[in-house]
Amino acid sequence: MDLMAMIENAMTSPVIYLAILALATLDAFLPFLPSESVVIAAAVFAVSGIPSLPLIIVLAALGAFVGDHIGYLIGRLLRERRPGGRLIRAADRIAPHLHRRGGALIIAGRFVPGGRTAIVTASGATGYPLTRFTFFTAIAAVTWAGYSGLIGYLGGVAFESNSSLGLVVGLGLALSITALGELVRYVSRRRAAATGAG
Repeated sequence: MDLMAMIENAMTSPVIYLAILALATLDAFLPFLPSESVVIAAAVFAVSGIPSLPLIIVLAALGAFVGDHIGYLIGRLLRERRPGGRLIRAADRIAPHLHRRGGALIIAGRFVPGGRTAIVTASGATGYPLTRFTFFTAIAAVTWAGYSGLIGYLGGVAFESNSSLGLVVGLGLALSITALGELVRYVSRRRAAATGAG
C-alpha cells in the first residue's frame, strides 16, 4: 500500500473526526502537534463528501475552544504554584498589552506558530477575565477552523483529480499565509523600533 492510499484511508475513516477534535484540543499546550495540517488534509478529501467539511470545521473549532480553556487553566495553576517562576515573569511583562488589546492578541495568536500557547497561558496567568477570554477565544476558534477547512477544501476542489497535489497546495497555501503574517509582523516591529530610536 502506497503512502497516498494510507493517507486516503485515514482521512476517510470515521476516526479522523476524533483525531481532529483531539489534536485541536491538545495543541493549545502541545504546540508541536499538527492540528492545522490534519484539518487541512481532511478538508482536501472532503471534496468527495467523506469526510464531511462542516463536521471537520465544527470539531476543529470545538477542540480549539476547549484546548484554549485548558491552556488558560494551566496559566492560572502556574500562577498559584510558581508565582515567581520564569514563565510567570514573562507573562507579567506582556500583561499590560494583553489587558489593553487582549481580544486582538487572542484572535491573532491563534494563527501564529506557538502564539496560541503563549497567549492562552498568559491570559490565565495574568488573570485576564474569563468571560472576555471565552468570547474572544470562541471567535478565534471558529475563524481558525473555518480558515483551515476552507483552505484545504479549495485545494481539494482545484485538484480534485489529484488529491495528493490538492493536499500539497492546501498545506502550501496555509504555510504561505502564515509566513506572510510573520513577515508583516517582523516588518512592523522593525519600523516601530526604528521610529522609537529616531
